[in-house]
Amino acid sequence: MKTILDFFGQPLLRLSLLFGVLTGLLCFVYFLALYFVGVTPLGNHKVLDFGIHLIVMVAAVWYYRKQYGNGLLHLWEGLSICYVVNTLGAILTGWLIYGFIEWIDPSVFTNYIAEMRQLILSTKGNLVKELGAAQYANLLKGVDAIRPADLITDELSKKTVLAVLPVLIISLVFRKQDYAVINR
Repeated sequence: MKTILDFFGQPLLRLSLLFGVLTGLLCFVYFLALYFVGVTPLGNHKVLDFGIHLIVMVAAVWYYRKQYGNGLLHLWEGLSICYVVNTLGAILTGWLIYGFIEWIDPSVFTNYIAEMRQLILSTKGNLVKELGAAQYANLLKGVDAIRPADLITDELSKKTVLAVLPVLIISLVFRKQDYAVINR
């Protein structure tokens, strides 16, 4: 048991997990803000919560470099911190949204599905021309097959794909190594 606690006591992991939980909670607060304002919280406006991910990843890498790295940060440390923060934040956000939809207000999900269906129906002409009639029918069936639990994996997959380039840029920008070892 002590080895497990020692593992999670490492500053790199402990800090990443803490900032990941913060990210998930902040994104859920953003979801709730959209909900209370009257905007569909699962629609296109939800994508903007990735900005929260970016801000928290930058803060986590900066804080780690300042507090634990003595002003130094390796690329692998920045990548590790950013990916843990992003992944944990996405998983936590997905589960919180799923819980909200399952136990508090299922109409959020049904309204989201109805809006997606309406969007597909309103652009039927273009979609049939581009995809074909069979693919269009499959697209409509796919919308009807979406379950609330799919929001968890959707959140994780979208945030993982969106994070690839920003994580690399953040890690490179904050990377600072001691080159005195090389110059000896």
